[in-house]
Amino acid sequence: GRAAALPVAARHHRQTGADSLNPTIHGGCLCGSLRYTAQGAPTNSGLCFCADCRKASGGAGIGFMGFSSSALTFSGAAQQYVSKSARGGDAVRNFCPVCGSLVFGGIVGTDTDHTIYAGSLDDPAVFAPQIVIFNRDRPLWAPLPTGLTVFDAMPD
Repeated sequence: GRAAALPVAARHHRQTGADSLNPTIHGGCLCGSLRYTAQGAPTNSGLCFCADCRKASGGAGIGFMGFSSSALTFSGAAQQYVSKSARGGDAVRNFCPVCGSLVFGGIVGTDTDHTIYAGSLDDPAVFAPQIVIFNRDRPLWAPLPTGLTVFDAMPD
């Protein structure tokens, strides 16, 4: 993979108001230099146990939440690490160049959707995983929450 510095410009289309159907979700890195706001409910949420996510997180895997780029506002600088995804394209992970925290996936200004990593949430209680991907690679010491739809690899 390769790492490159990238200033993350503020995004547009912020919506106003917040309620249970249209929550405002905040998060960022450990030191506070790289932040985001997500407006509305995620398009998907789950746990990924692929080897890349395990190694990138330093844990069993990564909790993720998908959002349309129009629902997100980013502030602060991000550095990117690019590796090959399971489908052969680029997997772009954005982390804070100051503290190293993994915060989100995708290329700001290019991608129409982004992945927010659940570990970066200010309030972890807003994370409600629905699926598990790459369960075949899940470490035996990582238990699964009940009630999730489980896929051995990446679903179609």
